[in-house]
Order: sequence, then structure tokens, then C-alpha cells
Amino acid sequence: MKENPPTYNLKAVIHETGLTPATLRAWERRYGLLKPQRSSGGHRLYTQNDIEMLKWLVARQAEGLSISHAVEMWHSQRKTAAARLQSNAALLTVPGTGDNMLDQLRNNWLAACLAFDEPAAELALAQALAIAAPELVCTELLQKGLSELGEGWYAGTVSVQQEHFASALAIRRLNALLAIAPAPTQPGRLLAACPPGEAHDLALLMLAFILRWRGWEVVYLGANVPLVRLDATLRTTAPRLVLSVAQTLPGAASLRELAGYVNAHRIPLAFGGGIFNHIPDLIERIPGYFLGQELNTVHQVIELLVTYQPALPRAQAISPAYLAALAAFKEKEALIVSSVNAALKNGQIDSRHLEEANANLTRAVESALALGEIRFLDYSVNWLNGLLTNYNLSPVLATQYYAAYRQAVEQHLGSRAELLLDWLAKVEPATR
Repeated sequence: MKENPPTYNLKAVIHETGLTPATLRAWERRYGLLKPQRSSGGHRLYTQNDIEMLKWLVARQAEGLSISHAVEMWHSQRKTAAARLQSNAALLTVPGTGDNMLDQLRNNWLAACLAFDEPAAELALAQALAIAAPELVCTELLQKGLSELGEGWYAGTVSVQQEHFASALAIRRLNALLAIAPAPTQPGRLLAACPPGEAHDLALLMLAFILRWRGWEVVYLGANVPLVRLDATLRTTAPRLVLSVAQTLPGAASLRELAGYVNAHRIPLAFGGGIFNHIPDLIERIPGYFLGQELNTVHQVIELLVTYQPALPRAQAISPAYLAALAAFKEKEALIVSSVNAALKNGQIDSRHLEEANANLTRAVESALALGEIRFLDYSVNWLNGLLTNYNLSPVLATQYYAAYRQAVEQHLGSRAELLLDWLAKVEPATR
């Protein structure tokens, strides 16, 4: 398997890793990690893999490991990776017992996360990686496990702290495995980025991890990637495909903007995310290729897209009525929120909850208008009603809030927001 060519000089490595020249040379002597080649002028040259390895070691030091232990861990994981590549069994669970074992290990991992027991959670994940391919661990343990925790939070049986603890463990392990992924063997490069404002990047990180272990070169940018200067990144990386996800309605609206931006550079975008499972009609609003609902089959779709390079798709156009309503709503947004606060200041809704409700509904309204369909807000209402029920809160609170919001919209926008007013008028009876 070919390594990336040695093209980075000492100055570039120091800039990328934050290491001093003395530390870098000490690590070369003591641990034999690096074998830089020499340029025609006698200068050390390093590969991209060298830089990724050094970043991984620096990250482990930041977590409290000594450099000697970090090096041992690196060698151990590299040996495990090599063994997987040499064995066809790496793509399968253990015959006859693998599926049951993964189910049990997922239960062990969940129990450890709920108890904030990091060593036990790491052990369960390490055992899963020892018996199954990386993509199976992602789908059967991490994805299903985190989905169960999310459902538990919605039902009121799992705390947000427990959910965040589990997500942080998953992200840290995936980043560590990304750093030791084998050098790419597939032609071309993929760019993975969440749209502006989308903070939930775990699904995209899992996808990048699976693709890296399948031989793709993936440039991973992570969550909330701004469009400012993205054109320079696209020119530098020259990706054959941009990958993205959206988990919320605002994320979908932002994804539409990202897709248009990328398509203007003649680069296709492929996307997925939980919000499209809940609102399938959203798919036709994004000018890109939908990757499907199953993470373990996404790589097949990507291979087809890269191989056959179909024409850039077009999204459904947004009507002028929606664009006009969106412009009017943005203009008066602050006044609407202020009026809602004034109407409910002496009510039963806690000020912190009121602030959060205003922020969420305002973003959702803007998103639905930007996507050209006010009915997309229905999912948000149904979700909120279920949450209130699960937490033993009265739906009357939601009714009061939507009534105050409708009055504020009518006061400041009048007929310019007829689309939104009609929707709010229907929502109030539904929340009673």
C-alpha cells in the first residue's frame, strides 16, 4: 500500500503539530517513529501520514498520557489495523456468535455510559472492534446505542449529561481511529463538512471513518463549517464529492444553501441525516444526492456517484410568496420575540424555557420559509408535544406560547405573514 509522498518540510510539520524542532528530533531518535526522507538540498521531508500520527500523539499527551505510553498505543492500534486489512474476516462478525456478541457489547457500552464508567465503556468498544469490521461497530454499537440514549432522553429516562458523556466518548474514539487509518487506495478525494449552524457532526464523523477504512481519502472539516472562504478550500482540495448531514430543520435549510454553493463550483453534494427520516419531503428541497437512511450502505451509494458522475441535481424552486414572507419575518424578528416575552412575562413559562422556545421556533420558522413549505413545522410541534407529555408538563403551556406568538406575528407583520398566521391558527387547537 502506497504512503503519501514526502512533501512537507520541517517548518510545515512544526506549524501543523505545534511541536518544537527539538521535540520532533527527540521523538525520532528515541522511538523510531519517523523516517523522513531528504530533499535534493538535504532537508528533511515528511508525509501527510507522519503529520497525522504526530497530531494523534499530541492529542494523547493532552489527555494525560506520557509520550512513551502514547507511542505504545499507536503501535498497538497500527498492528490491529494491519491485521484487519490482511483478513477477509474483518468484514464480518464472528460466525454464529458475532451478532449476539455485538448486541451484548452494545448493552455493556450503554450501561457503562449511563454509569459514567469510562473504562468499562472503552473496554466494550475495544472488544467490539476486535470481533467486527469498523462499519459494523459504527452501525450496531455506536449508532444504535446513541439512538437508544436519545430516545431515553426524549422519554425522560436518560439525562442530557449521560447522553453528552456517551457522545464525547464515541467522538474521541472515532477521531483516534481516523488518525491511524491506512493510506488511501481509492482514486479521488472526498470532502466532509456540516453546513453552517449544524453542530451535530457525529453521523458525518462515522461516515468519514467508514470511508477512510475502505480506502477513501476524506478531508474532514467537521461541524458548523462557514461558507466564508469555502471556495478556497474547494480549489485546494479539489474533491470529487462533498458529503454533508443535517439533523434539524434549520440544518436542512443551511444544507440547501451549502449545496447551492458547492454546485456553483461544479462539484456534486451527497447528504443524509436524521431530519430527512422524519420529513422525507425535505429531500427534494436539497440540490444533491440523498445517501439513504442506512449508514452501512452509504459507501455503496458514494462509490456509484464517484464512478459514474451523474449530472448535478436540481432542487424544487422556492415560490416568491415564501421568499417575501421570509424577508418580512427576518425584518421584524426581534420585535416579534420582544412582544412574545412581554405577553408571557407573568405566565407559568419559566424565562429560561421561554428564551429557548423563542430561539428554536424563530429558527424553525425561518427554515421552513427558506425551504418553501410551512408544513415542515408540523414535525417540530409534534415533537414538542411528545416531550411535554413525557416530562409530565401540561400541553396548555404550548397552547399559551403559540397563541402569544401568533398575536405577535399578526401585530408586526399582518398580511405579509399570511402563510405563518394560517399555520399558527391551526397549531393552537392541536396543542390543546
